[in-house]
Amino acid sequence: MSAPSNISPVVIEVDESSFGQDVIQRSREVPVIVDFWAVWCGPCRTLGPILESLAREYAGRFVLAKLNVDENQALAAQYNIQGIPAVKAFRDGKVAAEFVGALPRAAVRQFVEKLMPNGADVAVAAARTLLQAGKAGEAAARLRAVLVDSPDHPAALLGLAEAELAGGRDSEALAILDRLPTAEAARLRRAIALRQAVGEASEADLCARLAANADDLSARYALGSLLSLQDRYEEALEQFLENVRRDRGAERNRAREAMLHLFDILGDDPLARQYRNRLASLLFA
Repeated sequence: MSAPSNISPVVIEVDESSFGQDVIQRSREVPVIVDFWAVWCGPCRTLGPILESLAREYAGRFVLAKLNVDENQALAAQYNIQGIPAVKAFRDGKVAAEFVGALPRAAVRQFVEKLMPNGADVAVAAARTLLQAGKAGEAAARLRAVLVDSPDHPAALLGLAEAELAGGRDSEALAILDRLPTAEAARLRRAIALRQAVGEASEADLCARLAANADDLSARYALGSLLSLQDRYEEALEQFLENVRRDRGAERNRAREAMLHLFDILGDDPLARQYRNRLASLLFA
């Protein structure tokens, strides 16, 4: 299968290798509409140009990602594509709306309009830009303002939790995350747990503890947590895997959960596949 190529800045081709980045991750910034199509599909040739025309008309307010189902059957199965053309719109990493069949242009436009961000969404996006620039305090203030009028806005709640976490206020972040039963919230809870496991310990301290006692599972878990927070994922996975190997109780489960957290971060990275296989061989041997 050939690598996907950009048709234009707002119309792109995606495949199984790029879907995570170009659809799931990109949808956290702007709506991404995925057109599941095939060369042999007549209605696809009717709907495709309509979607592409609207993508150019909206000039970046959404991205159209075209996915050939014949060349990406695993993704088609994952998203339960049983008929084409099938269109799924992603926002914040999840399917937000969908339809099947070649709708007329007016109906497709109506579908697109419902995806466009409102005032609260725009304010949250601006706050996220501040957060990414390291201005957690300013971001938190803007997000709290959004939540005054929209107290259950999921993206604002998640952003505020991230801002609290960036400011070192773990308990405040956890209180916000309790209101969000989402995968993103679960990811942040695990990140907080890893940071709390490290505490004030340094890498040198933890390595010294393990040199004195290789069965110090708490030190090994803290070392893996520290390494993961430094984005040293392979070293972290090795430490967690060793705890899985050495323990059959609570520490094994804690290490396994930490590995699953890193797999979520790594996505389709070959490192994740390698350690998934190694973890499975230990758990199911």
